[in-house]
Amino acid sequence: MSKLDQVLILDPPSDLRFKGPFTDVVTTNLKLKNPSDRRVCFKVKTTAPRRYCVRPNSGVIDAGATVTISVMLQPFEYDPNEKSKHKFMVQTIFAPPNVSDMDSLWRDANPDDLMDSKLRCVFELPSENDKVNDLEATRAAPVMNSVKAEPTLAAVPVAPTVDDTEMKKVLEKCKRLQVEINKLTEENRQLKEDGIRMRKMPRSDHMTSNSTNLLGRETSAAFLPSLLVVIAAIFMGFFLGKFIL
Repeated sequence: MSKLDQVLILDPPSDLRFKGPFTDVVTTNLKLKNPSDRRVCFKVKTTAPRRYCVRPNSGVIDAGATVTISVMLQPFEYDPNEKSKHKFMVQTIFAPPNVSDMDSLWRDANPDDLMDSKLRCVFELPSENDKVNDLEATRAAPVMNSVKAEPTLAAVPVAPTVDDTEMKKVLEKCKRLQVEINKLTEENRQLKEDGIRMRKMPRSDHMTSNSTNLLGRETSAAFLPSLLVVIAAIFMGFFLGKFIL
């Protein structure tokens, strides 16, 4: 009885290629596709089990499904003159209706029911073009990061700096205005007291005239501080808003 053909479709079909340098773990993928309408059990074997790590190394593939297997080559000193003799084999068998013990399934399997595919390992060192591209990508990474960071930096508002000398001048002007306001307020209070005192004195034409003049001065004096207060407030608000905001 002739051996059964492999039911699974392998990608890649014949070679597992590993690209160096081999100073770190190098991983390549193997895809197993089940085009049949039956479930298929698989198992992955290698001639150098200490040099590779395979995940998963066995399992069941449903009808029409695909499984990706990661084959990890452990670090080693690569000799370009040494030809690789490592090989892999994917062994398969149609799954029975109830699969409970995979070890018993493979141990008791009829050899005529087994299917297999062999793959050889190929080691490749990176070409000079690959090295240049990797170097350029490494150099370009910080530049791209800085370009991406620029909008964030530009969006941060920068607080304006205030000159200490100009600030002192503004404060001194504010103090002088405050002194003038206090002085005028005191004069206004004094005039009010004089006006009240004049009202209490006996009335006469001369006193009436003086009283009228006094009341006019009182009204003007009362209005003048209010106007100065408004002007001072606007002045202080303008300078403080200019240098602090």
